[in-house]
Amino acid sequence: MIDYPALRVLLAVVQTGSYEKAAAVLNVTPSAVSQRIKQLEERLGAALVVRGTPCTATEKGDWLCRHMENVGMLESELLEHLPDLSDRGNPEQRVTLQIATSADSLGTWFLEAMADFSKTSNYLLNISVDDQDYTAEWLERGRVIAAVTSMEKPVAGCRRYSLGALRYHATASPEFIRRHFPDGVTPEALARAPSLTFNQKDRLQADWIRRTLSADINVPTHWLPATQGFIDASLLGMGWGMNPIHLTEDHIKAGRLVELIPDTPLDVVLYWQISRLAADRLAGLTQTVIEVARRSLVGDARG
Repeated sequence: MIDYPALRVLLAVVQTGSYEKAAAVLNVTPSAVSQRIKQLEERLGAALVVRGTPCTATEKGDWLCRHMENVGMLESELLEHLPDLSDRGNPEQRVTLQIATSADSLGTWFLEAMADFSKTSNYLLNISVDDQDYTAEWLERGRVIAAVTSMEKPVAGCRRYSLGALRYHATASPEFIRRHFPDGVTPEALARAPSLTFNQKDRLQADWIRRTLSADINVPTHWLPATQGFIDASLLGMGWGMNPIHLTEDHIKAGRLVELIPDTPLDVVLYWQISRLAADRLAGLTQTVIEVARRSLVGDARG
């Protein structure tokens, strides 16, 4: 038998980040929370929580938490039809959905979809950020229930929906262009001009160079893990970077930013992948994501 009360304790610890906060949510003592986690770990013969500030789940702990999310969705659905089953003496246990997306999607269009969904849903959201080339791994490891990803192939056990493409432009300030590309954007000039890179997973600059100039160039770079920071750094002449059209369009029209090479956008095709176990119950979430993507991205979002 699965010890669901113990799993609820585990989920509370992971969601709140501490034994004390979980105890307050569950209206028990921190020692009771610690004892319940210890018993569960002993039963499974594996650590489930990494003690720290905050506490986080191990891989096995993540799987149990995602299972409890599915259980929570089933219970919520049941209580809508049979409200007399609810325990009015205990606080409502709202389900938190774990979702992954890229920083650029979150900073341009995805937050609108999450806000629209939250207005008509009782679910809470925990949105994790990673490169769009890697969010599918979060699904594969069971760390999230749905993700925006650039992976076209469906993740095992998931449904995949096309969203369209997030369009990027290679941009810099006019002053930066005059200083670093007086004779045009050449491979030699790119090898000297500072670029902007989000993190080690960011390949957009290299992809744009390869597609536009048919070359592989090792460019110097500033490391800047912030979507808005990319725009600000570009405006300030710190470097050139691949910036989403949503954030550059007004600046380009006003002349504050300039494309390195006109009319050379880079489109990153995106997909929405969601666990089959939750897909039907979260059809409204998927529909909202597709509707906002249809308005915001290049190309047609479709199921």
